[in-house]
Amino acid sequence: MKIEISPIGYAKTHFKTLENMPVQPLGGMEHIGEIVIDEKYKDGLKDLDGFNYIYLIYYFHKNKGYNLTPIPFNDKTHTPRGVFSTRTPVHPNHLGLSLVELIEVNENIIKFRGVDILDGTPIMDIKPYIKNFDKVCNPKSGWMKSEEEEVAQKRADGRFC
Repeated sequence: MKIEISPIGYAKTHFKTLENMPVQPLGGMEHIGEIVIDEKYKDGLKDLDGFNYIYLIYYFHKNKGYNLTPIPFNDKTHTPRGVFSTRTPVHPNHLGLSLVELIEVNENIIKFRGVDILDGTPIMDIKPYIKNFDKVCNPKSGWMKSEEEEVAQKRADGRFC
């Protein structure tokens, strides 16, 4: 089965290259970015400003190929892991997911905090974070043992370029 999807917009961020870019939104909380939504989808932004967190689903447009056993950024043991147990950018379909803080919606522009994506990244979809849908109790983080501060400090090091 072949599935074809098209971006609904693109990201405007100050990260022009992967070097020193946060690898998760937690590490980019001091950075503000924008999503520019294609005019034909602008009406779909109605009511989004009633939420303070949104999921950005995007396409890793700079990635070539995939790796089924990458070594994730935050793996303290530097062990190859199954790609589906990671948040790395080297998944087969090159889709990324970031939970970011929504600052404002103005016309077709979404301003957000928590930038961990490159300038020009194609945005495939946006979904609101809804506590009663998305909150989980006692989540297990598998192999991931890094503390919040360590995750916030982690920057891209070129391993997935």
